[in-house]
Amino acid sequence: MQLILVSGLSGSGKSIALNVLEDAGYYCVDNLPATLLLEVVRFLEEAGHLRAAVSVDARSAALSALPEIVARLKVQGTDCRVLFLDASRESLVRRFSETRRRHPLTGASVTLAEAIERERAMLAGAADLGHHIDTSDLQPKALREWIRALLGIGTGPVTLLFESFGYSQGIPLDADWVIDARMLPNPHYDDDLRPLTGRDAPVIEYLDAQEMVQRLYADVREFLARWLPELVRDNRSYLTVAIGCTGGKHRSVYLAEKLASGFGTEWPVLVRHRGLASHAPPE
Repeated sequence: MQLILVSGLSGSGKSIALNVLEDAGYYCVDNLPATLLLEVVRFLEEAGHLRAAVSVDARSAALSALPEIVARLKVQGTDCRVLFLDASRESLVRRFSETRRRHPLTGASVTLAEAIERERAMLAGAADLGHHIDTSDLQPKALREWIRALLGIGTGPVTLLFESFGYSQGIPLDADWVIDARMLPNPHYDDDLRPLTGRDAPVIEYLDAQEMVQRLYADVREFLARWLPELVRDNRSYLTVAIGCTGGKHRSVYLAEKLASGFGTEWPVLVRHRGLASHAPPE
């Protein structure tokens, strides 16, 4: 079993680290008492979870026992790695001031600066157990990249959702990028094509033959191919590309299907057609 222990000072980025691990498929447990680690690892192994991440901070019961527990985990064959996140007092004070969060060790007679130093002393035994990361000058994006690189975690591909819609029903609220296809030749004005949709062969043949349609498709495909790798690096998991025409029945459906087919060999792809719901035949 692979176990990542995440520890460090409050405000140093432990939540960011745990989120990175969770996105990578680790079973994550936040703020677990150190004395329960052996029991939890045994339970997770029996349940089939072979990759787990556990956050242990200054609030943990029996924190002083953590070095011994880590040693026992390694002896029993657990691939246990420790990430300790730290930051300067000035950086931590600034972060707590900006977020207006309360430090877990502050009280009526304890200032924020005093709480930070008290926590640092409590975690002294854990600081030398594994890899030490100073996050004082790191932005969240940079910290996520550092953790992925350190643990050998790849960034998963963005899932593309191509969604057709009709402007007459409004732009979908979940759209990240919106493509307007209303300037394209409209099959609606052909009596034979009007009852059909962009998934039907006669409509596909009609739109395949339109130079303007193919030019828009090529432009959108080139744009997406250029910027999708940047979205992966920006930690995006999903991207909704909404393609709209007047009624959401012909042109937008055709383009959504064609784009999904074009990108489906390289990326996880989903297709939804909002405008076809009202045209669906009764069951």
